[in-house]
Amino acid sequence: MANNGITFLRYSIGIIFIWFGGLKFFPGLSPAEVLAISTIDLLTFGLIPPFTAQMLLAFFEVSIGILLISGKFLRLTILLLLMQMAGTMSPIILFPDLVFTQVPFALTIEGQYIFKNFVVISAALVIGATARGGKLKPEPDLE
Repeated sequence: MANNGITFLRYSIGIIFIWFGGLKFFPGLSPAEVLAISTIDLLTFGLIPPFTAQMLLAFFEVSIGILLISGKFLRLTILLLLMQMAGTMSPIILFPDLVFTQVPFALTIEGQYIFKNFVVISAALVIGATARGGKLKPEPDLE
């Protein structure tokens, strides 16, 4: 597990980013489309047209996925991922009525979609811990 776990994490998170981002290239296909466009519209004060925002987000997410799978530029990739996650998590504050059926306990499907990102963030931190050559040890040092 220690020998392959980080690689599997990179691949699995990378696939999620490519898949979910790829859906956004096709209007109407992503279940998060309306929420993503509404969030970007609010955060950019309406300066980016909805279709452009969706295409930029799709490109951004797919790029993060490709970088994760490649294993190149991991520190930069983790930074980009965390920036994207900040935007993804912002509806919790910006649109609580779309995230919760009863604040703060009952989540909507969109809310569940958002809250699963805590696992993605945690995985990114673990991946980032190895970006400078840090390794997991198969067995702890016995002293």
